[in-house]
Amino acid sequence: MFKNLIVYRIAEGWQSDLTALEEALAKTPFVECGATQERSAGWVPPRGEAHGPLAESVAGQWVLRWHSESKVLPASVLARKVKEKADRIEQETGRKPGKKESRELKDEAKLDLLPMAFTKQGGTWIWIDREARTLVIDAGSQGRADEISTALVEALPGLSLALIDTQTSPQAAMAHWLKEQEPPAGFTVERECELKSGAEDKAVVRYARHPLDIDEVRAHIEAGKLPTRLAMGWDDRVSFVLTEGLQLKKVALLDTVLEGQGDDGGFDADVAIATGELSRLIADLVLALGGEGRGVPGTAAQPASTPTTAAAATGAAAPAAAGAADDDAPF
Repeated sequence: MFKNLIVYRIAEGWQSDLTALEEALAKTPFVECGATQERSAGWVPPRGEAHGPLAESVAGQWVLRWHSESKVLPASVLARKVKEKADRIEQETGRKPGKKESRELKDEAKLDLLPMAFTKQGGTWIWIDREARTLVIDAGSQGRADEISTALVEALPGLSLALIDTQTSPQAAMAHWLKEQEPPAGFTVERECELKSGAEDKAVVRYARHPLDIDEVRAHIEAGKLPTRLAMGWDDRVSFVLTEGLQLKKVALLDTVLEGQGDDGGFDADVAIATGELSRLIADLVLALGGEGRGVPGTAAQPASTPTTAAAATGAAAPAAAGAADDDAPF
C-alpha cells in the first residue's frame, strides 16, 4: 500500500475527530479537469467506492487518499500550433508577431489543444497516526508532499506540521554504518547505495545489487563522498531505501509479514498490516538516528504551508556529527 514514506510530526494541541475530518475534506473533493483546465486535485474515497467516506479509520489509524489529474500536452505539439498561428498572422499582415503577441498566441494555442489532450491521473495515500502524532505521505517527491500537507493545513483548523528531525542526520548515520559496517540493532545494510561528492565535480558513485562491505566503499567515504541513498532492511520484515532527506523509498513488506495473508485480505487488512509494521519501523529508525531534535513538544512546529525542503527540515544539507543536535531544528 505504501511505497514511499515522508514523515511529519503533528504539533501538540491539534484535536479532531473523524466526522470533522470528513467534513473538512468534503469541501475539496476531486473533480476531473474541465475542457480547458490543465490540472485538478482533491480528495477521493480511500476504498475506491463511489460516494464513500473520504476518511477511513482502521484500528485507530486514519487513512486518506489524494487524487490528481493533469492534461498531457507535448511541447512539440504546442510549439507547432503556435507556429501555425504566427505564420497565419505573417501571411495576413506581412509582419511577424512580437514577444508579447507570441506569448498570447501560446496561451491561445494551449486553450485550443487542452480539450483534445490526454489526461494522466495519480493517487497518493496519507496516513494519520494520532497516538504517535505522525502524518505520513506516500509521495515520491517533496514537492508532492508539500502540496498535500499544505492542503491539509488549510483544511484542518489548528493543524501544524513539521518534517521529522533527528539528532543525527541520515547522511552522517549512513556514512558511519557503511564505513564501520555497524548498522543499528534490528537493521541491515543491503546491496544498493549512492555516494556523492561535495566537491565541485559532484562525482557520484552508485552500487546496485552489489556487496557494500568492501574497502572500495570505505575509501570513497574517506575521500569525502557521502551517502545520499542506502538500501536497508528492518527486522526481516520491511525493506526500504533511506535518503539523506529522511525519506523512505521502495518500501516493501517482506514475506515474513505477508505469509498467510493471501490475496484477498481486503482494505482493512492491508491498512492494519501496513500501519502496524511501518509505525514500529519509523519509531526504530528515529531512535537509530539519535532520537528527535530538540524542541520535540512541537509548539513551534513549522506549518506545512511554509515552503520547506526535506534537506532543510532534516539538517541533511549540513550533516552534524553523530549524536550532535541541530540548532536549526524546525521544532
